[in-house]
This record gives sequence, C-alpha cells and structure tokens, in this order.
Amino acid sequence: MAMDMAQQMITSAPVAPNTGVSVARLARVALVSVLLPALVAGCAMPRGAGLRSEVLRGTDTAESDVQVIAITRESLAEIQAWPIPRPERRHHWTTTGAAATSRIIRAGDTVSLAVWDSQPDSLLTTGEQRSVTMQSIPVSSSGRVFIPYVGEVRIAGQTTEQARREIQRLLEPIVPDGQVQLDVAPGSRNTIDVVTGVARPGRVELPEVSPTILSVLAETGGISSTLRNPLVRLNRAGEAYAIPASDLFSDPANDIQLRGGDRILVEEDDRTYIALGAAGAEQVVYFEREVITALDALSTIGGLSDTRADLQGVMVLREYPESLVSAVGAAPRKAQVVFTFDLTSADGLFAARRFNILPDDVVLATESPVPMINQVVSMIRNIGIATR
Repeated sequence: MAMDMAQQMITSAPVAPNTGVSVARLARVALVSVLLPALVAGCAMPRGAGLRSEVLRGTDTAESDVQVIAITRESLAEIQAWPIPRPERRHHWTTTGAAATSRIIRAGDTVSLAVWDSQPDSLLTTGEQRSVTMQSIPVSSSGRVFIPYVGEVRIAGQTTEQARREIQRLLEPIVPDGQVQLDVAPGSRNTIDVVTGVARPGRVELPEVSPTILSVLAETGGISSTLRNPLVRLNRAGEAYAIPASDLFSDPANDIQLRGGDRILVEEDDRTYIALGAAGAEQVVYFEREVITALDALSTIGGLSDTRADLQGVMVLREYPESLVSAVGAAPRKAQVVFTFDLTSADGLFAARRFNILPDDVVLATESPVPMINQVVSMIRNIGIATR
C-alpha cells in the first residue's frame, strides 16, 4: 500500500520551473529514503509468520517468561530427561496370564448335568431310562448349585472338569457306579465385551480355554481400517491397560490371554499438534503414528516453503505445567519453552530427527528475510528506472 501511494504521488508531481529538474524525481529520492527502512523491516510485506528475530525478541532478558533452547545432539540428551507435560498412558500393558488357562466357573453361569447309572435299583434312574438330565442349573451369587440328594455344592472357581469330578464324588454314596457329564454355559462374568473400534462389536462367550486378545479381535471382525493409529484399551478388574495396535501386532508377548469380565475398546488416536508459518500447510495435524519427530512433523505438513522459510528458524513451542518447572535438575526452567532448530547443519538435522513432538505442540516455521530484501531491492530498482 505504501508503495502504491508513493507511485501515485510521483506520477502526479509537476516539473519545477526554471530548474530542469523534475519535482517527481526529487519526490522519488525522498520517498526512497523514507520508505526503505520500513520496507527492509518487513512492515509492508505480506507474510504468514514472523521473522526469527521477531519471535524471539525479548526472550533473552531476565524478565522474560519464555525459555529458549537451541536443540543440538548435545542438548537433546538433557531435554529427553525432562518430564512429559501431559502424560497419557499409552504403553501400560499387562504380561500376566500369557499361558493358556481353562475357563473358571463363575457366579451367573448355568450348568447342565447328566448322570448315568446302570444299577437296577438306582435312586436317580429307572429301568427304561439309565440317565437323568438336569438342565440350566444357575450358579448362585455364592458360587453354589443345588444337586438333588446332595444339596448345595460350591463349584465357582473350579474348571468344568474339576466341578464334574467333585459332583461325581459327592454322588458316589447314592450312585456308586454313576458317571457324571457336566456342561457350562458362560454367564456375563464369563464373557468378554468388545465395545468399540471393530467391525462387529458385542459380547463374546469365553470358550473352554481362554482366548488371546488377537483371536477375540479377529472374531469380532478385526480393528476398523479407518481408525487412525488405533489404541487398544483393556479394562480388567478395575485396572485400565492400553497399548498401540502396532505394538500389539508386532510383539507376540503382548498377545495376552483374556479373562471373563474383560472389556476391550479400540480408539482412534486423537493427539494433535499445530503447524504454522512458512510451511506447506497451516493446520491442526493428527498423529498418524505413535512417535512423530520434528522432521516427521515438517514432512507431514508438506515441508518448508522453498521461497519463504528460514531454515535456521524452525521452532517448537511447548507449555509445561507450573508443577513441572524447576530451577534445578532435569526440568524446564520456565513454563513456556521455545525449542529452536538449525536445519542448515548436520548436527541440527540429526537432532531434529530425534526430537519427539508432543501433543499440543506448535511447530512454527519462521519467515526468511531474504525474499523481503529481494523485493525491496526490486522496488528500489523500479524507482530508479522511473527517475531517469
């Protein structure tokens, strides 16, 4: 705008009488001297981010509430020891119960008994029917079932085979040669709920031998392919566990056996960071994988602008809770921290490759002053041509 006004003033200026010198020419010279400092400072230049010097202005004073750290391979080791601002339990997984186990009878299950007895004077059978069946006997809240001629028998906590042998032993005084067959239908405490993130969410009955988490996910249709970097959560007996699906798939040790009452939830990764400045995009960016480095972040948003970005002025802005700020030890000294990267050096590039972006970080690519200086030079050249 300042340049357009200057050109209008110059064009409309008259010629000075009896001097042979155009007033317009004098006006051009005066305007160049006035506008040049402002143009060099970038005041009249359209841009999408500040210069590195502008962003960091005042941060070197004792009164500043911002800490600035240049990230190199040497300083990175210290930064990696700092506490995480907002830790999320994404790698808390259990390794217990890895060995296959038989299903345990629980309260709420139902059992069916078939007793076979060949004795002619049996109390349970007749001459025409040598077996008696007792269907759908509920396991009470105390873990017991009622068996005629025996009374209440506690079977909760036993496997199907253990319960069958116990009932047969108790029936021996009545049917000495009797044979017992026992079937168990799982109740709600002997099922697994797959809640979200699969093709067919629902309740899965626990089979006789406890299944692994991958087999249950497969039975319910598998994890939805539309989920971004899915996280698998397991709620068990009041404890919450979580693991990225990529880690669950890659390490067989993570494929744990499930238990009755387990609940599985598969969720999309909702962590984000913000991209600003002279980059391919300015937007909120979701984590597409578990770990995103500074270089990954730049490539995800289309890289730096070839004509605008300052390779020595890439920054990551991060806020820490006041509770984590400390004047000693491996901790930030101030709540607001600016990490700076010099991508023109091998040291800076390797450091950026190992620096992990955290959720809610701001990745800022500052503007380079070179394009603005070139534009100023071009303007001055045009003014010079016009004064001839």
